[in-house]
Amino acid sequence: MASPSKFRSNGADPAGESALIRIEHLHKTYHMGDNHVHALRGVSLEIARGSFVAIMGASGSGKSTLMNIVGCLDKPSSGKYYLDGVDVGALDRDELADIRNKKVGFVFQQFNLLARTSALENVELPLLYSDSDKSTFKERAMEALTAVGLAERYDHHPSQLSGGQQQRVAIARSLINNPQLILADEPTGALDSKTSVEIMGIFQRLNREKGISIVVVTHEPDIAHYSDRIIQFKDGHIIVDEPVANPRNAERELAEWPEEVEEKEPVA
Repeated sequence: MASPSKFRSNGADPAGESALIRIEHLHKTYHMGDNHVHALRGVSLEIARGSFVAIMGASGSGKSTLMNIVGCLDKPSSGKYYLDGVDVGALDRDELADIRNKKVGFVFQQFNLLARTSALENVELPLLYSDSDKSTFKERAMEALTAVGLAERYDHHPSQLSGGQQQRVAIARSLINNPQLILADEPTGALDSKTSVEIMGIFQRLNREKGISIVVVTHEPDIAHYSDRIIQFKDGHIIVDEPVANPRNAERELAEWPEEVEEKEPVA
């Protein structure tokens, strides 16, 4: 398994480390028999450290392919991708797994939690693939659960948690290795409106207070506007890349959220 120093010497970014993510002329083609599917067609972009970016686009637009490459789950057919100054295309499978585990946290729409495992144990899972001291696992997992406001539920199983609480566990799991980047794929897709705002509030706080770069894939324009920048894909190309002039503030919206009034039983 490669060390960070090996990453630095193996295909270092000649432009330095001004951007956390730097992509140059990225192409990705899938070969299905005689058919060739061009998922990405010469995409170039940079994402600065500490950014909060939303990626949008219809199914088949290329956004999921880009996320897989950015998350070191796949490699481009051609072009360059540098993550924290490392040429990802030059890494072998073990090196990809190592950089993915150390630098990237993942959050998914369906939470991807182990059903028969407690919240604490779910959060600890990425540590099993690291060289961390096992005696620190519980403490680190509790710190991550505390960061998302779920420490008191550490011993609950997913079936005992609401959808929003399960997503908080998933976010805590993504934090366990102190990543520089969190990739969130439709993180509010299975949640109601208020819970979606709560989740976006957590991402905004992690971005603002911890300096973690956040990249969210979403179909929802309202969710995208919690970010500082929106990138939109179509047919493997970027068609929109613009800053958000006035990002939505989840904390303020939650403070102003109308109280729910319970319906009273009619008097007989």
